[in-house]
Amino acid sequence: MRIAIIGLGYVGLPLSLQFARSGVTVLGLDIDSAKVDAINSGRSYIQHIESSSIQAELAAGRFSASSDFSRITELEAVIICVPTPLNKNREPDISYIIKTGEAIAPHLRKGILVVLESTTYPGTTDEDLRRVLEEGSSLKAGTDFHLAFSPEREDPGNPNSKVAVIPKVVGGYTIKCLERAKALYSHAIKTIVPVSSCRAAEATKLLENIFRSVNIALVNELKIVYAAMGIDIWEVINAAKTKPFGYMPFYPGPGLGGHCIPIDPFYLTWKAREYGQNTRFIELAGEINTAMPEYVINRVAEALNTKRKPVNGSKVLVVGIAYKPNVDDDRESPSYHLMELLKQRGADVAYYDPHVPVIRPSREHSHWAGTRSATWNKETISSFDLVLIATAHDAMNYKELAEWSNCIVDTRNALADVKVKPGTIWKA
Repeated sequence: MRIAIIGLGYVGLPLSLQFARSGVTVLGLDIDSAKVDAINSGRSYIQHIESSSIQAELAAGRFSASSDFSRITELEAVIICVPTPLNKNREPDISYIIKTGEAIAPHLRKGILVVLESTTYPGTTDEDLRRVLEEGSSLKAGTDFHLAFSPEREDPGNPNSKVAVIPKVVGGYTIKCLERAKALYSHAIKTIVPVSSCRAAEATKLLENIFRSVNIALVNELKIVYAAMGIDIWEVINAAKTKPFGYMPFYPGPGLGGHCIPIDPFYLTWKAREYGQNTRFIELAGEINTAMPEYVINRVAEALNTKRKPVNGSKVLVVGIAYKPNVDDDRESPSYHLMELLKQRGADVAYYDPHVPVIRPSREHSHWAGTRSATWNKETISSFDLVLIATAHDAMNYKELAEWSNCIVDTRNALADVKVKPGTIWKA
């Protein structure tokens, strides 16, 4: 089998490698020539993916990259893994999906399978993408070519998360489309979970991320309430999770980050309005989670006040720019919001992250591009008036951080097992 995977980012690249390892010939397509060149030279640009993994599949002739979309005429299936951000009005932006559809439509041939993996609202695959593909190819979905949706399920930073063993939800435009999609993914994925339609598969992904968003909002709200009562939310969570039934632990933080949880729920709230439905839980969760950076900065101000320092003019080090532990992915990271709020209050802001030595250009935070991580040594760390722990990487030496810092605000309970100097640690 020969397939194309469009979009060689945090979803598309590991999926490409898994298909290649399974004996499928994979053509990675991306409009970013830097990524194409990196792949073809056997070099990984994603931290948790080894260059040796790419080199092995290149050498075996099972994986290559290109920007030439006309090569789709050679293939039996196309999987689309492109971004689906929100626009400045917090509305779904499916322009990457539409542009990809327009790019591949002229090259579709009868019998080819097109699968969308990008997270989106129900109806994107069988309405928006189908329309673009049919208009650009003069072929009919479900008759001349096959169409399906299968949500990505990547968990970067989790060493136990393997693409091959994460169950794959698949929904087809027709029954035959579903069968073709199941056959495709069966080459590389151990467990296939078929659902009745593309829309059911799209809704499944949204449910997974809305579930997390709502529960994180709950513990974020309880964090504030319990702090006012003098109760440590982390102690309460650790005690509650000993219950062997009816409870699942979620943890508070300085806000939501990543390409899924801060964005995906709003795809459903937007689409629900078309049907005259309100999504009050989702919107309330969004309000609570969005307010977390402000709460954290207020705790920073309180902590500095105890040292007789204002935020204005203070040197603050934000520890952790990635959105989650042990990865180099900084998309939608709350650390950027924290840094912006600190700068607005007049603070001199820097960051440290062992996984992100230099901030890369991005759509959301281009003005931070090129900023370098602070140096990890006693002289540098102790020069800051306050250290704000935003992401708790395992590679961090928290014992040194506690020894060298004058004042610490910990949003991740990272110092729970570290001895700290009295009066230097604040939780937020």
